[in-house]
This record gives sequence, C-alpha cells and structure tokens, in this order.
Amino acid sequence: MTRVVPTQGIHNFRDFGGYTSQFGGRIATGQLFRSGQHKDATAEDLEQVHRLGLAYIVDLRSDSERALYPCARHADHRAETLFTSGNTLGLQSHIDAGTGVRTAQEAHQAMVELYRHMPLRPVLQETLRRYFARLSEDSGPSLVHCLAGKDRTGLAVALVQHQLGVHLDDIRADYMLTNSTGDAAARIAAGAEAVRANFGADMEDGAVRTLMSVHPDYLDAAFATMGSIDGYCRTQLGLSSALRDKMCAALIVS
Repeated sequence: MTRVVPTQGIHNFRDFGGYTSQFGGRIATGQLFRSGQHKDATAEDLEQVHRLGLAYIVDLRSDSERALYPCARHADHRAETLFTSGNTLGLQSHIDAGTGVRTAQEAHQAMVELYRHMPLRPVLQETLRRYFARLSEDSGPSLVHCLAGKDRTGLAVALVQHQLGVHLDDIRADYMLTNSTGDAAARIAAGAEAVRANFGADMEDGAVRTLMSVHPDYLDAAFATMGSIDGYCRTQLGLSSALRDKMCAALIVS
C-alpha cells in the first residue's frame, strides 16, 4: 500500500493502518492518519487533506504551539478538532530538548529523557484519552498531529497500533518511517533553524539531525515508563476491555 499522503507544506503525512493484527485481519486503511502541523499547508495540500473526508483531528500540541502555528484549513473544512488546553510536554515543544545540547550523543540522550517523561504528562494523557474514546465510536477517518508529527504523534500512533494488535516489530518499523517519509531534509532544515535560533549556532549538525529524527531507543524509553502498555492504556487512558473491543471491531478488517 502507499502510506504517504503527498503534501508540500505538511511534513510526515501518512496512513498508519494496513498492518496485520494479532487479533485477526488487518488494520483498515484510509481511516487512521498522522502528520505534523498544517500552518504551512499549500492550497493543493488542503485539497488533498479535504479529500480524505476526516471526521475529526486530534491536536496534541500545547496552547503556545497552537497560537504560534495556527493550522491552515480548507474552505469547506468541517472536521472536529480534539485537544486539551494546557502544556502537553512540560516543554514548549520537542525543540526544547535541545537545551544544553551540542553533540549528537547529547541530543540522543536528551530525546530518551524526553520520551521517558512524555507518558506522564497529564494534558497529553487527557487528549489521548479522548482520542481512544472516539476511535471506539467508529466515527470516521481521523488525523492525529503535533508540531513536527514525530514524538507526541509517534507515541500516540504506537499506542493505537498496539491496542489494535499490531506486532511491536511493525510498530517500531512504522515509527521509524518518520526518518524517510516525504522531504525529510526539508523537515530537518526547518527544525534546524528553530533549534539554532533557540540554542546557538554552534550546535553540531549531527545534534540537529538527532533532535529532528526518531530512534527506537526513544519509543522504548516511553514504553519502559509505562511498564505494561496495556495497563497504561487501561488505567491512564481509560481504555477498558469493552472500549478496546469496540475499537478493534471498528478498525480491524478481514
């Protein structure tokens, strides 16, 4: 299947369905989408997004990010936006992981620490709780995004896929597609400008690339914090067995 939704001004836009479920069948395609923010979307991008027929958009960004990067929308946009007011990371964005970082090794460790704390953020948990509830209602195609569409979004997607029975190897492989989807060089260049503006022009190129990319160690750090992924989704995100069964019924096809 073709996962990538071709866009110019929206980074990392793709379908994260289509994988085999350990519960039988496959995850539906054309129902589950992910991306970065839409502030720089072109008119052609907005037409492309509109054709997906989205019923709702899950915005994982903090209030400050929504104010700084308001999403462009199609003139006939009708999709509901789900978000929780507040700060979803305890930081202004993933870019703030760059504080004190100069080398790629330091950047890698900073991202591991970022992910280690990410599952504990109450505002992020609340938005994920609302996301899971809507997925269990079979309410139509959805899109989840944050700022760059790689960290908060990557975690959200991994949790959804896990609860739909996708094998961890496939979850990690899908997560890593962020590093190669679309114009990765443009995405990194855009992040580099902001990172260097905030933390100094002397940051090594390798450190910038590390901050703007993903690595299996990051996702594993978040999973380690959860202990049991199923237990986390049940106790922190309110995904009961009954809601999980409904979500699977809505999104797993033969």
